[in-house]
Amino acid sequence: MLMRTDPFRELDRLAQQLVGPGTWSRPSAMPMDAYRDGDEYLVTLDIPGVTADAIDIDVERNMLTVRAERRPVAKSEDVQMELSERPLGVFSRQIMLADTLDTERIQADYDAGVLTLRIPIAERAKPRKISIGLATGSKEISG
Repeated sequence: MLMRTDPFRELDRLAQQLVGPGTWSRPSAMPMDAYRDGDEYLVTLDIPGVTADAIDIDVERNMLTVRAERRPVAKSEDVQMELSERPLGVFSRQIMLADTLDTERIQADYDAGVLTLRIPIAERAKPRKISIGLATGSKEISG
């Protein structure tokens, strides 16, 4: 039997039981980091224990939605659960993307329970130099 003495974990567990696992109509949140690295934005989401085929990513206009489902592991009839803290159910995160990002070229990788999304900055949004030309009929000023 496993023993633990952290009272705050017990409160978190009780709160999760009251709220219940995430469902497709009311999913639980997933932790996320987002940052810019050069010419792309990276978004990392923690979803350990989820298989890649249980992750759904879609973009509609500028709304990026990630949904994942952590399913229970099949157990034999002789198994007696002693402790169950890992939440099961549906997890979701929505991110409003700026118009300056290229939603057509988003790349997704999943490794060790972390989903990484690479969102490139659109070419039209990258800084560029504007050259200045002389108007026709203008005279150059020499000094």
